[in-house]
Amino acid sequence: MSGPLQDRVALVAGATRGAGRGIAVELGAAGATVYVTGRSTRERRSEYDRPETIEDTADLVTAAGGHGIAVAVDHLDRSAVRALVDRVADEQGRLDVLVNDIWGGEKLFEWNTTVWEHDLDNGLRLLRLAVETHAITSHFALPLLLRHPGGLVVEMTDGTADYNRDTYRVNYFYDLAKASVLRMAFALGHELGPRGATALALTPGWLRSELMLDEYGVHEDNWRDALARAPHFAISETPRYAGRAVAALAADPDVARFNGQSLSSGGLAQVYGFTDLDGSRPDAWRYLVEVQDAGKPADVTGYR
Repeated sequence: MSGPLQDRVALVAGATRGAGRGIAVELGAAGATVYVTGRSTRERRSEYDRPETIEDTADLVTAAGGHGIAVAVDHLDRSAVRALVDRVADEQGRLDVLVNDIWGGEKLFEWNTTVWEHDLDNGLRLLRLAVETHAITSHFALPLLLRHPGGLVVEMTDGTADYNRDTYRVNYFYDLAKASVLRMAFALGHELGPRGATALALTPGWLRSELMLDEYGVHEDNWRDALARAPHFAISETPRYAGRAVAALAADPDVARFNGQSLSSGGLAQVYGFTDLDGSRPDAWRYLVEVQDAGKPADVTGYR
């Protein structure tokens, strides 16, 4: 292994697919040892019932130049999370980067449905998966991360603090989940900053995840065919873009300047100079405010 993170150990909680997979791969490309967790394995699928597995993610990490280690974990299971952290401590003796990307809510929320009309069990399950899992993982993992100065915690969410403050996001449960994760990063910043570590929130833009590509009936090599159905999809980005943002943050000796803040992949691309896989720098959240939400025709000129 080689690269700016070759001596670092990372845990990407929720790395089966989507942003978590993209982050794990880019940390591997920078040389890190990356523990990737999730509930979908080659032997057993989660309720998502999709083909992506944590073993596949680990293989991609290793192929990119790092060392990928897959561990099946339900992050609502406290004993499983404790065992995971104990394993990292026993095998590596350190944890430098924690990425809380657990989500699992795509099949649970109902678009534009009031709290009294939404299925209550699904809404509460969404909150447990999106919020409680992050708290459990941080509770057990942070003592290990704090053993060495300079640790980084990345709370993955959807939407910047500014955007979510002013925008109703999908429904009561979704809005609450994403706002809660933003606040988690803020609170962790206060607890970790004085102890030599950094916590921040990161959002990708319109993510071309495996689920999103399937939703539009396209693949990564022909994703633009979806623009006839969703013209604003032109601002979308690959999961690797957020991955490059996390890798850049992890390699930055001055990352503490972002402690407690809400950041985006597009915003960090302007800071660090990285690009998406196609060489562009999509700035989705600025685009959403200035073009999509403003009711203008789709036009990514000046936004990627």
